[in-house]
Amino acid sequence: MSSPVGLAAATLLELGAGFAAGLMLGIQRGWQQRDAPDGSRVAGVRTFTLLGGAGALAALLGTLLHPLVSGIVALALIIPLLVGYLGRTAERSITSLVAGVMAVSLGLVAGSGMPALAVAVAAVATLILSLREQLHGFLDRLDRQDVQAFARYAVIVGAVLPFLPDRSFGPYGAWNPFQLWLVVVLVTGFSFAGYIANRLVGASKGTLATAVIGGAYSSTAVTASLSQRLGGGDAGPYAAGIALASAVMYVRVIILVAVLTPSTLPSFVSSVGPAALVGFAAAAWLWKRSPAEDAGGSKPPGNPIELLPAFGFVAIVAAGAVLTRWAQAGFGQSGIALSLFITGSFDVDASIVTLSQLPVEAVARTVAAIALAGTIVANMALKIAVTLANARGRGASAAIALFASTLVLGGGIALAALRMGN
Repeated sequence: MSSPVGLAAATLLELGAGFAAGLMLGIQRGWQQRDAPDGSRVAGVRTFTLLGGAGALAALLGTLLHPLVSGIVALALIIPLLVGYLGRTAERSITSLVAGVMAVSLGLVAGSGMPALAVAVAAVATLILSLREQLHGFLDRLDRQDVQAFARYAVIVGAVLPFLPDRSFGPYGAWNPFQLWLVVVLVTGFSFAGYIANRLVGASKGTLATAVIGGAYSSTAVTASLSQRLGGGDAGPYAAGIALASAVMYVRVIILVAVLTPSTLPSFVSSVGPAALVGFAAAAWLWKRSPAEDAGGSKPPGNPIELLPAFGFVAIVAAGAVLTRWAQAGFGQSGIALSLFITGSFDVDASIVTLSQLPVEAVARTVAAIALAGTIVANMALKIAVTLANARGRGASAAIALFASTLVLGGGIALAALRMGN
């Protein structure tokens, strides 16, 4: 049971958070309307601060008396705001009215026992209000295709993903609808991110930014997205982006091995390190050969949200999941290496996590390093196939770059195996 002192401190914190939320909004609105004539503003910094505190007090009164009291007090605060707005013909923007209603609402939130949430939302709202010119400028640069692309991606993420079951179905329980659709979100998300980056900084820089960021998460998904651009005939450094995403993947995998299985790191780096260097060199070479692009945010052609290639990628992932479960069920412990190889061809990180969960004595570290490097070979082979399938003849340079890196990786694995045999 809480002490009176503790209750008093909590109450003061809630009231203070209400006042703070109103103060943040009031400072922004007061500064925004600093040049307005006297008497033309609906509310100033003092009024906003009092509205936030009054909202918190209303919530506390509702707790002490009756919940209906909170609603009555809130209406008593909002109605004068509305009347004041309607009486100010000089102020045609409804923003101040909405900000006042938000101040009252955040005060209610704070007084209901969530002061941190109220302050956090007030901070975000203040930031949005302060970015008026930037947001309007951004909207001025949008066209119909930009809005349609955003709407498509919003449907993919917000209207489908949350409602899919997050449990196993199908053969061997290998299919999880939520996770499979997450692959669609990932592939289309990288495509959309690249589109936005292209619009902001130009096609060349935007593509490379997408490759670096995407390679830190899923180089395979980036490859699927950029190779589609190549296949569509779009001009840009997409081949360099494919090579760069795989090079970044090498760095990501090395970091994961260092964190999850540090005893494997020396042998793993000796096998993978040279391939990573070749990957970065190939990306730089393809970048220099790529066509020059406008640096001022020129719009890339084509639809940035293409679902058909994403669905094809999901089909590959789903088939690989069934194959992995079959290998585990059919071969038992002897199928560990095969499972790592199959899993790694789609998701190298999954193989690393699986290895980290095995006892140290279950497999020799050199053998483990070779097994992990082998999964990268499988993953690179998949990306070469995806590149050639999506980009057709236009993906030859990217496929050659990936193959060169894979060839060096295979040589590193062979040398590690020879050293182990000796």
